[in-house]
Amino acid sequence: MKQIEVQILQQSYLLTCPEGHESRLLDAVERVDTAMTRIRDAGKVRARERIAVLAALNLAFEIADREAADLAAGAAAKSSPPPAAQPGAQAALPLPERDEDHLKALVQRLDEALGEDGRLL
Repeated sequence: MKQIEVQILQQSYLLTCPEGHESRLLDAVERVDTAMTRIRDAGKVRARERIAVLAALNLAFEIADREAADLAAGAAAKSSPPPAAQPGAQAALPLPERDEDHLKALVQRLDEALGEDGRLL
């Protein structure tokens, strides 16, 4: 495991991730920081924990919307003939079945990132 120090909402966090996954973690940090910054800059919420929960929910809804679109596209693809396989193309990974699992995993990751700041829920 590798440790990376990141900034989220102008606060430092020391996070661990598997070797070779640093860029994915940094992309996730950027998404979370952007989501939290937007909420803070809107001026209606100031408490860091509340901002984190709202950002987590917004991101979870984005994931759910994407999954719903993917499921709809999958259903449409089943009713039409499959396209010819392209060389070097990779099959899409199956998505987890329940949005609740995504939300729990996201809250757990936020709890781990917040560490000493306290638990979200």
